Amino acid sequence: MQPRQNLERELEKVKQQILSLSSQVDQRIELVMDALVQRNLGLAQQIIDDDRIIDRLRYQIEDFCFQIIATQQPTASDLRAILAATSLATELERIADHTSGIARLIIRMGEQPLLKPLVDLPRMAVIAREMLKVVIDAYTTRDDRLAAEAITRDDAVDTLYNQLFRELLTFMLEDPGTITRAMYLIWIAHDLERIADRVTNMGERVIFMRTGKLEDLND
Repeated sequence: MQPRQNLERELEKVKQQILSLSSQVDQRIELVMDALVQRNLGLAQQIIDDDRIIDRLRYQIEDFCFQIIATQQPTASDLRAILAATSLATELERIADHTSGIARLIIRMGEQPLLKPLVDLPRMAVIAREMLKVVIDAYTTRDDRLAAEAITRDDAVDTLYNQLFRELLTFMLEDPGTITRAMYLIWIAHDLERIADRVTNMGERVIFMRTGKLEDLND
């Protein structure tokens, strides 16, 4: 096999690994929100237990990427694609960590009644998952404009977070007895907001892969 063909085959393998990891991380976001809505403590614990699977996949991807760099010595756009893949794998693993954080909060909440109906939190999760899907599509097609489009949706998540924070702060000021239950929801919202930030970081790496320009668009 010619060197170029071998490199392209390995780059495709990396892409498939990222697709597999992102699919599993997306499923974790869905499952942890199901656990929250259903107050399913068993499911929350399973999400925590399965975190090591995501960790292992991340390190497998990084190790494979480093092997490609060492053995194939890629340059230009090929090297950027490999570097972007390592960044994406890291961000995906950290998103998984946030889902574990939410799962731990669900367990701590136990059967305490919710302070308010779950409206904003599921919406934040939906937007974050939509962002992730678009960013992964941008990665597979090397479409920097699509990645930039996904990044703009982070503002909607921030708006929901700020809205929820203000509402829960009002609850706490009016009745200190609600502080613990309010803080659980605030911490969950913060994890979801950070998930969207991580997806934004992924979008920035996709833009870098395509253009060679690395900018902080998460302001």
